[in-house]
Amino acid sequence: MKRDYYETLGVPRGADETDIKRAYRKLAMRYHPDRNPDDPSAEDAFKEATEAYTVLSDPEKRRQYDRMGPEAFHSAGGAPGFDPSDMGSMGEILEGLFGDVFGRRRQQRGGRDLTYELRIGFVESAKGAKKTIHVRRPAPCEPCRGTGASPGTPTPECRACRGRGAVRSGGGLFGSTRPCQACQGRGMRIESPCRECMGSGAIVREEEMVVHIPPGVEDGAIRSVRGAGETTPHGVGDLHVTIRVDPHPLFERRGADLHCEVPISFPQAVLGGEIEVPTLDGRVKMKVPAGTQSGRVFRLRGKGIEVYGGYGKGDQLVRILVEVPEKISRKQRKLIEELALEMGAETHPQQSSFLEKLRSLLD
Repeated sequence: MKRDYYETLGVPRGADETDIKRAYRKLAMRYHPDRNPDDPSAEDAFKEATEAYTVLSDPEKRRQYDRMGPEAFHSAGGAPGFDPSDMGSMGEILEGLFGDVFGRRRQQRGGRDLTYELRIGFVESAKGAKKTIHVRRPAPCEPCRGTGASPGTPTPECRACRGRGAVRSGGGLFGSTRPCQACQGRGMRIESPCRECMGSGAIVREEEMVVHIPPGVEDGAIRSVRGAGETTPHGVGDLHVTIRVDPHPLFERRGADLHCEVPISFPQAVLGGEIEVPTLDGRVKMKVPAGTQSGRVFRLRGKGIEVYGGYGKGDQLVRILVEVPEKISRKQRKLIEELALEMGAETHPQQSSFLEKLRSLLD
């Protein structure tokens, strides 16, 4: 025995068309096989709800069902007069209910999104900038208003899709809808193509646009410009600009912090003093204490990159590299040898500690 169709949808017998549609949509979203690929019971529930909706949504079938019940659609010999797997008309019902949720509604294509790759300098990415770009994007042909047909010429209905712009392939619940190849989804035949656009309905034009780069933007970030994509009579797409940041010869970015290496001489490391350090805002003076070791890192607070969104700034970390001369004169060599003798082991505590540990391991 089949369940009562009203019971299947969970609506009273006096439910109006809106209530029936709402109830079926809820069940279809819950039990659709695409959402329950490994659950045969869900597919059965979906078919049962679909059968109920197909009958109750049709005024004539509903009247027959109210008078005779399920027998109205099943002959005495058991051969069904209604087959829920025959979804040629049901596909249209699903299209109206769900749009493209399950890929069954033919939609007139809106404007496509376009992409653009924009290269900017390292400092521009840190401080922000305005960049002018030139984008080639399709727009509706003005003479034919995007139809592709010469103005004033007839545009009869496409015979292949009967004016729908899409054709359905496959039967049953899982058939699919695709754009009609005969009319390219227009739903009409173009017998006399527009000379301006050669029947395409669109003209590609180059347009100048300004892209705002916010401070702190990172390499690979995408900035979207609404309404700057392809323009069609049915909608406008967006333009997605991918930011590519050129490397800097001195700075390396890590999050909101900047890292750089500054070489100093051996006498500077020993005696200490002031050195010039590059920053995004220009050169600044930084004190190096006496006895600074190679590899020591100093932090310049607030000299990094502005956090995206304006939530403060990072720091700049300066790594000191003590430069050892590769070539020296005879006089310099003699002076260094004399210095080494004069300084002795007590001036090199790290080296002395290392040698002591090494001896203990060997002993």
